[in-house]
Amino acid sequence: MATSFSTYMRILWIASLVMFALLWAGQARAQESKLPDYVIKQFGKPPAVPTGPLSKELQSAIKVAFVDSMVQSSWGRAQTSALIEISESKDPRVVWVISDLMRFISSGELQAVLANAASKLLEKKLPDVNHWGVVTDHLIAWDIPEPPDYLRSKRAIFTSVEPGWDKIFVKGTIDWRHVSWGGVLIDNREYDKTDERCNCIPAADNPEVSTAADAKWLKDEDVVFGIEVNGEYRAYPRRIMEVREMVNDTLGGRHLGIPYCTLCGAAQAYFTDQLPKGIERPVLRTSGLLIRSNKVMYDINTYSVFDTFLGSAVTGPLAKKKLKLKQASVVTTNWGRWKKAHPTTTVLLEKYALGRDPDFRNGRDANGPIFPVGNVDPRLPVHEDIIGIVTASGKPVAFQRSTAYLALRKGDVIAFENVRLKLDAGGIKVVDADGSDLGSHQAFWFAWSQFHPNTELWSG
Repeated sequence: MATSFSTYMRILWIASLVMFALLWAGQARAQESKLPDYVIKQFGKPPAVPTGPLSKELQSAIKVAFVDSMVQSSWGRAQTSALIEISESKDPRVVWVISDLMRFISSGELQAVLANAASKLLEKKLPDVNHWGVVTDHLIAWDIPEPPDYLRSKRAIFTSVEPGWDKIFVKGTIDWRHVSWGGVLIDNREYDKTDERCNCIPAADNPEVSTAADAKWLKDEDVVFGIEVNGEYRAYPRRIMEVREMVNDTLGGRHLGIPYCTLCGAAQAYFTDQLPKGIERPVLRTSGLLIRSNKVMYDINTYSVFDTFLGSAVTGPLAKKKLKLKQASVVTTNWGRWKKAHPTTTVLLEKYALGRDPDFRNGRDANGPIFPVGNVDPRLPVHEDIIGIVTASGKPVAFQRSTAYLALRKGDVIAFENVRLKLDAGGIKVVDADGSDLGSHQAFWFAWSQFHPNTELWSG
């Protein structure tokens, strides 16, 4: 018996629904299968994620709800209607834009409304606390893809708050999903103009220094970051670096850019000279942005953004030239040990502390990272201190500081491929087999492991 056209169309429609359901389930399984087991255990299973472009209606709703509300500094009926349409879209990619808006919303009521929309799209009831942080942690941990044309929406939201970010939000190798606001504005003062006040975390250029004997304001137990270049030594007190977070300096005849990420417990020293032909010295500044709780730094001359942890330019002219800055080692120790081991050291003047004496390490971060980081490698506690280095073969390796320090004190040899650990003024640095500095630094485990996800952990 011949099948009628209407019956045929009904069968075809049902088959299409089945195929769509299988495809949707396959996407969910693929998303889940690439996640480590500990992520599933902590965050649960991710939602299914569609592919392809957004509908014109959904694009329009995103603009009305998220971009227009920021530009107009208001939330009305149009935004509420648009958010309802967004929450019914079953597209969790859009939650990245919800997260961006949530970061700037002070209204607890609106935060809850946005969090409910995010919960629906992520298909999970989220805790009713720290809405933005919880939502963003899930997005990062599940590695939810960004929606099409995401950077345009994100850029519009962020530049409505700080127009100075206009040149920052451009295409590059940076993962814009993970970039959030750190709560401060951009430091865009010109080079050597750091005496000028700014509504920012103020970098210091060419800071004045004194001898160790004249630095009577420092206590022996005060933490310092020690750097040696060509036989010259300098101490950068943590008390200063916690309010400056960036110093452009010259030591041992070499130019340096020295960022300190208070959130990551990491001070680093990058050489900003002897660069490829045609590249002038980058002058590093704090952007006011974070990427997985690590500061985002940029060059004031070109507005090229650098990966602060890796030293690689990720946007702008310097990214196009594939610039990667080399590092000098930073030794984390205390002032008493540093000046005893290196009596010729100089040290920054007290005035650069701006009259403040913060100790973020033992207060603000006591209960874990205060900004979203998503999943954290569970092999060590999140705030465990490690000494990190990348070997000559390109293998990242981390040494648990407490264990390595005790081993070195006993006279043990700690070696991994071409790297060797040595004690320096109560701290630890990494050298090559011939004693050459390899540019190591200390950091919290969560920071090192997320920027080096395949890191080898030295087991002693």
